[in-house]
Amino acid sequence: MVADPRPNLPIPSAHTFGLLTLGAALIGGGAYLARRLAKRGALAGNAEHAAPDLALDQPRPGTGERAPDAFRPDPTAPVPLSERDGLRPATGPGPTMTAGRAEESQGVAAAEE
Repeated sequence: MVADPRPNLPIPSAHTFGLLTLGAALIGGGAYLARRLAKRGALAGNAEHAAPDLALDQPRPGTGERAPDAFRPDPTAPVPLSERDGLRPATGPGPTMTAGRAEESQGVAAAEE
């Protein structure tokens, strides 16, 4: 006869199995409830403004039409000091896709003259 390969482990009580079953049922019920609320849209928080003029069933706005007041920038709003540098006009040479290309193109232009 072959010996039992399992060690002598204590058998969990019925109370332990009951708690595990209750925990699994609560987790499953919570997942079901969350899915139902998500499908209904109760959990979908949308902080964006509605844009009825851009709805799919509306005709596309023309060039002479203005945006709704909520979407127009305020030209008289003060600009904070931290953002003023980003509003300055670009005065240097344009950026290139790879480093060193601007110097190479200046050298070629100077050699052609």
